[in-house]
Amino acid sequence: MTATLAPAPAAHAHRVPVVRGYRFELVKLVAQWRIRLLLLACWIVPALFVAAVSRQSTLPTDTLFGRWMHATGWAGPLVTLGFAGSWALPLVTSVVAGDVFASEDRLGTWRHLLVAVRSPRRIFAAKALAGLTVILLLMAGLAVSSTVGGLVAVGDQPLVGLDGHLLTSGDAAGKVLLAWVCVLAPTLALAAIGLLGSVVLGRSPMGLLLPALVALALQLAQMLPLPVAVRLALPGYAFIAWNGLFTSPAQLGPLFIGIVVALVWAVTATALAYVLFLRRDFTNPAHDGAGRGAVAVASLPLAAVLAASVALVAAATGATGSGIDQDKVQRSLATAFAHLYRLQTEQLNRPAVTEAQLKATAACTKGSVRVAAQGPGNDWRCVVSWHLPGVEVTGTAVYQLDVTADGRFVADGDGPKEVNGYFLVRTPDGDAPNPLWQFDGDVGLLPTSKG
Repeated sequence: MTATLAPAPAAHAHRVPVVRGYRFELVKLVAQWRIRLLLLACWIVPALFVAAVSRQSTLPTDTLFGRWMHATGWAGPLVTLGFAGSWALPLVTSVVAGDVFASEDRLGTWRHLLVAVRSPRRIFAAKALAGLTVILLLMAGLAVSSTVGGLVAVGDQPLVGLDGHLLTSGDAAGKVLLAWVCVLAPTLALAAIGLLGSVVLGRSPMGLLLPALVALALQLAQMLPLPVAVRLALPGYAFIAWNGLFTSPAQLGPLFIGIVVALVWAVTATALAYVLFLRRDFTNPAHDGAGRGAVAVASLPLAAVLAASVALVAAATGATGSGIDQDKVQRSLATAFAHLYRLQTEQLNRPAVTEAQLKATAACTKGSVRVAAQGPGNDWRCVVSWHLPGVEVTGTAVYQLDVTADGRFVADGDGPKEVNGYFLVRTPDGDAPNPLWQFDGDVGLLPTSKG
């Protein structure tokens, strides 16, 4: 009698869950020396920078809120945010998202990864989530570190907004946090573009540089005198639209548009990266990326999104031209002057006065009388008039304005010296320059009612 052995049941191959793959990809990212260096830099350098600059006699007055770094610790994280939107966050997205798929091409480990995970969809989800986690950690480091550095070095004082009104410490803290949250949307857009470049371009260094190059192009575009609809439809506009949070009332329209546009770009670029990744031939070890034909496939939908965004923004807002005209500049300057005049009155221990009592107005020209007073430029000249209670004579002060294409302006006092000249004012926190000497302001680009 012979015994027969029953065949052993074939082992069932289980796919690795997304959570397990996510942990694996996150460990791989954090194990890289450049990621660890970035984490260390983002959590330490901003605090040291803000603390050091706040103690210097010369401040970065060409940067938004830079002139207030001596007065309050809440200016530091806003200065850092302006720098991060231009340089730090594009670099972070390039290093993290731009290399998350290309690294497997360089190492030739795709087949090993597929054998272990058994699902290209789960691989994509794990890599995308791991990259997003690292980017969020880096952003949190920039925000927390710069805030701590400013508060430790200067303190928790009120912050002067872009229209001259004073924000309490609690209000300033909430708006600083909200501003950092708002720039998450354009950061996600750059990260999605990095994922797309990493999938399409493979081991090519252009995939790694793509988010930084796109961010540089967007930054240069914002410097040009573009129509308002085009400016707001760019995915990087939210990097500067947070400025509207620091006016009263807040300019939320441009910020909302910028966030929505950035999120649409993030979703579109991520979806394109996902589709192209699933179409990849992983059986060919010589295959590098999705091929040159995929560049056109990836570019056309993003170009369509840009065109549709421009059309929708133009139709929804009715914005035309540069968005900078004489009436807007005059109202913005008069409002900021009235708020800062009240602040100067308090600092000089003069009788209290309100903005309503001052009834400040401004009359502005640009260039010569033959040139239309509209558009950006450094040739704006304004005369501000106001009334003091019990005084019949109307006060006047002259300002030279440099208005940039994105609506920000710097007002430089041009007399009389006792009003808007340079002199030090003694405050409870130390000597500070005359608040009416030089100050920043913001012109809303979208159409607004004159009331």
